[in-house]
Amino acid sequence: MSIDEKLQKHLTSFEMYLKKAKREFEARIKEELKENASLEDFKLMKTLGTGSFGRVVLCQYKDSVKKLLAMKIMEKVNIIRTKQLVHTISEIRFLDALKFPFVIQMEYFFKNNVYLFLVMPFINGGEMFYHLRSNKKFDENLCKFYTAQVILSFEYIHYLGIVYRDLKPENILIDDEGYLKITDLGFCKKIDNQRTYTLCGTPEYLAPEIILSQGYTFTVDWWSLGILIYEMAAGFPPFFARDHMKLYEKIVAGKFACPPHFSKPLKDLMVNILQVDRSKRYGGLKGGSKDIKSHEWLKGTDFDQIFSRKVKPSFVPVLDNQGDTKFFDSYGETHIREASFNEYEEEFKDMSLK
Repeated sequence: MSIDEKLQKHLTSFEMYLKKAKREFEARIKEELKENASLEDFKLMKTLGTGSFGRVVLCQYKDSVKKLLAMKIMEKVNIIRTKQLVHTISEIRFLDALKFPFVIQMEYFFKNNVYLFLVMPFINGGEMFYHLRSNKKFDENLCKFYTAQVILSFEYIHYLGIVYRDLKPENILIDDEGYLKITDLGFCKKIDNQRTYTLCGTPEYLAPEIILSQGYTFTVDWWSLGILIYEMAAGFPPFFARDHMKLYEKIVAGKFACPPHFSKPLKDLMVNILQVDRSKRYGGLKGGSKDIKSHEWLKGTDFDQIFSRKVKPSFVPVLDNQGDTKFFDSYGETHIREASFNEYEEEFKDMSLK
């Protein structure tokens, strides 16, 4: 069977998978979100990360010493203060409804007087960002392996009518078998066939149309994939400036140079994905994602085998045990605040997708 025939067979079977997945998603997203645990059910162990949203803590579910989880603890007052209520509820609903091998999924959700708690699997290999900085850059074969998983994830997310908008190495985790999990769904939005205008995302990864407030669709995710591929292969993004306005000027101009070690096919793919003119950008053309999957740089990539996790990665994080946290920074103790009344009860009463 030729490469073209294999790709065609993959597209047909994957499309059938997507149709079934869409039915399941649309049924799940309409259901009322019910709390299925409480803080007393978990043993909190170690803080894995902190941010403006709150913190992520390694934990164990009661009576399950072998299964480790990551609990995202979000303080309601911070969500309201930063006007992130809609984004937060969207993230929770998508974490609950999305089911894909390379996208993180929520296992437990509950809230108390002070916090919202989102509990997900503990992906112990750490962020791609950590490994990219440690290795300086990835070889092109590893880049292809990671790229294939992101492409499949975007095909799934886009088929459901959702734009992701926050791809970057910090939002990609690597599991103990070397496969990816895309995390942080806070900027996901269901747009279907509509345009959206929100300015959001990470500056170095923003597509020109977001910066120019032109209104955008799924094409912004394919642009960000181009930035990710470039950064994985080079060790730095194609557009960079300390001043955000200068950075945006560079992105809108769309002029960049590829390092000499980039292969000719990779350089060609970069030119076609990091294309300011959306009518020429791969991923957004008539062929959609097929234009990227069938590109010479990805020639020989078996998407079905990768989707089934049957391809052995060239890099697998070395872990001492399931609870090894060496790929995460160290933080102080986790302090859980208490309150005698339910803070912002009304605001968090309706957890339906806005």
